[in-house]
Amino acid sequence: MACVAGCRCCTERRRQSSILYNILKSEERKEAAAGPPPPPPPPEEAPGPGCPCGSRRRVALRSPQVAGKAASAVLVKTLRFVKSVPCFQELPLDEQLVLVRSCWAPLLVLGLAQERVHFETVETAEPSMLQRLLTDRRQEQQQPPPSSSPQLPSAGEIQAIKGFLAKCWSLDISTKEYAYLKGTVLFNPDLPGLQCVQYIQGLQREAQQALNEHVRLLHRGDQARFAKLNVVLSLLRSINANVIAELFFRPIIGTVNMDDMLLEMLCAKL
Repeated sequence: MACVAGCRCCTERRRQSSILYNILKSEERKEAAAGPPPPPPPPEEAPGPGCPCGSRRRVALRSPQVAGKAASAVLVKTLRFVKSVPCFQELPLDEQLVLVRSCWAPLLVLGLAQERVHFETVETAEPSMLQRLLTDRRQEQQQPPPSSSPQLPSAGEIQAIKGFLAKCWSLDISTKEYAYLKGTVLFNPDLPGLQCVQYIQGLQREAQQALNEHVRLLHRGDQARFAKLNVVLSLLRSINANVIAELFFRPIIGTVNMDDMLLEMLCAKL
């Protein structure tokens, strides 16, 4: 059993190489070289409490090439971070894929917050009811409709992402805290198809304990900080992976199978 052997091997070495100790070395060097991060951009005004139609309006990036390039760079950094975790490397490839395919979107959004990536969106012109009827009838006459047509994100979905980024920026999360949060997100034992469930559960628990100890040591005057950081994790549940792919990657690389791309990136030297 390669899985059991890998888990036992990594468990025996855990005291010498904590899952997050090794990765923080490179992360801290990067942060020191780059200097302090730029201040977060001013938050955009949220839509007023009027008709809920506003939150359903479709939006697109104002500068898709710029924002898409920034998101792509964060995705590469995110996969590099994941692959640098020693105990992640001990897992069989199929287990790694299950974890990465499930958490790439929340990890990417955490990366966007850490890198202080700002993006703006614009509403798209929606066709009238008559135009939609005529277009649908014309398409039915010419060719069968596609099985799954992409749909632009809604203003409400984008507001959830922006709200998450604003929450992270307001907490001024440190490099170590981001690393512990990423470890908690990455090692999710509740995913179907996992074999090393107890082992992965132990890694998630270790990441949470390390975060708690770090907060108690460095933020003794803020007893609620650990709870605030866990609120950040809860907000990630509202992030839709399809929305992230449609918003940042489709405008620059077209229709893409994220599962295939993640597999390729996981096996590549980043």
